[in-house]
Amino acid sequence: MTPDYDRLLDAETRAFIQRTDSFYPPDTGTRSIREQRTLYDEMSRAFQVPRPEGVTVTDRHVGAVPVRDYRRDGATARVLFFHGGGFAVGGLDSHDDLCAEICARTGVDVTAVAYRLAPEHCFPADLDDARTVWRDLAAQPGGRIVLVGDSAGGTLCAGLSHELRTAPRRPDGQVLIYPGLGFQPGSASMETHAAAPMLSREDCIFYRDLRVGERSDLLTDPRCSPLRAERFDRLPPTVAFAAECDPLSDEAVAYTDAIRAAGGSARSVRETGLVHGYLRARHSVARARESFERILDAIASLGAGLPVAPPPGDSA
Repeated sequence: MTPDYDRLLDAETRAFIQRTDSFYPPDTGTRSIREQRTLYDEMSRAFQVPRPEGVTVTDRHVGAVPVRDYRRDGATARVLFFHGGGFAVGGLDSHDDLCAEICARTGVDVTAVAYRLAPEHCFPADLDDARTVWRDLAAQPGGRIVLVGDSAGGTLCAGLSHELRTAPRRPDGQVLIYPGLGFQPGSASMETHAAAPMLSREDCIFYRDLRVGERSDLLTDPRCSPLRAERFDRLPPTVAFAAECDPLSDEAVAYTDAIRAAGGSARSVRETGLVHGYLRARHSVARARESFERILDAIASLGAGLPVAPPPGDSA
């Protein structure tokens, strides 16, 4: 039975969904990826707010990978940020104001990564770019490094963390925001919210398949599908945020459960009445704003080396 989204979602969230949908024509799914990128960029610009004062922004390249650094005086930790967009859309500009706010509000420096996109560059090109920038950041003097990403960016964080499980230098934490971690077709959320606004089960399948192209066998690689891993030990302290009305919702919970079962430190937070992509609504929807505060707290805590402690109401 399809959930009653008129009941689950408040008026602010419904208005956010309606505004987002207004940028996408009915035939969006049949348009080329290049056209879809243009639509996504236009939508992202419509929700952007000015960067906070006190943040210095610099564009550079790490090898061939474009990155954008956000700096403020006195930072003692760093965030390596990977944007969402189904591994096919988005980039440095689509998440620019978000990264600037993370820097300003948490006191950590942020490096955002414009990894290569599918279908022109299928997995593991995105992971290769993530690893390249990780090595550059890890080689620099400085404090702790926390991986942060939304949606596909959260997937990339978890994939990189898996690859670095036995490396001499590993991430000091990761904050995953409505990530897809392996497409669990039988999960309750995938069934219940198969036709959810903002992201459907069909969308999940489309982006999953687009990422690997002709190499469907790569979906068993835990760096691509982190929930497919055989081992979850030696992963960094993790906080994963899930939107209630999202087919991917259960994946954040399953992932943090697996880390804890392996003796690690992790928790999940399922945000009531929110949908995939809600970070873009953090200035217009009270529920999204409150979740963003919790996300900022998680980033700041991991950046400071504080332990992961389940708060009241934690789903895990």
